[in-house]
Amino acid sequence: MKCVILQPSYIPWRGYFHQIREADIFVFYDDVQFDKHGWRNRNRIPTRSGPLWLTVPVLASDAPATGLPIHEVQINWDRAWNRKQWRTIEQNYSKAPFFARYAPELERFFEGRPELLVDLTIPLTEWAAAELGVSDTRYLRSSQLGIPGHRTERLLAILDHLEADSYLSGPSARDYLDEAAFVDAGIELTYMDYDYPPYEQLHQPFEPQVSIIDLLFLKGPEAPRWIWGVESGAQADR
Repeated sequence: MKCVILQPSYIPWRGYFHQIREADIFVFYDDVQFDKHGWRNRNRIPTRSGPLWLTVPVLASDAPATGLPIHEVQINWDRAWNRKQWRTIEQNYSKAPFFARYAPELERFFEGRPELLVDLTIPLTEWAAAELGVSDTRYLRSSQLGIPGHRTERLLAILDHLEADSYLSGPSARDYLDEAAFVDAGIELTYMDYDYPPYEQLHQPFEPQVSIIDLLFLKGPEAPRWIWGVESGAQADR
């Protein structure tokens, strides 16, 4: 059984969803420290003026100092950021070929008022994965497992708890994972290869590191072809 353990992110890029598709169990690693300048509460879309950040304001300005875990981070509702952000998306993509297909369901996420960041980002991710045709992956949150530890030690404890025999990681983890520990535990360790073709965006030059909504709005049901090579609803065997 293959497992992926990855921090929840805000409407992440296509590589994130490739990992979800490859996993039998996908664990949202939501009880590790919130990184203020990472991808937990923000992502980018291409615009006429260049990449634009879409950011969810949070009440965690001192998170790096306090070690506040991701699943405890609260959304800041002091201003109507959600309506403004949706208008930005609408203005930028209203002429995209598949905007009308996805806009009604996506807009609903900007109409709610969840207290916690993860209660926005995780359902949004699961929705986008479903739209990409991913249906067999089981989702869990690490905060619900109650497994202590740090770095490789904790990852292996989670994998043991889930009875996983294979772990798929992003390539940057090569710098800190204890690969020998995986060998000792009898767990296969593999790394993603993010080698994706460009697609025609509304604005040039091409920006590969952008939110999945860009690919969905532009390619619709064919979006998976620009990630794992087959269309939604016609997934090849893993």
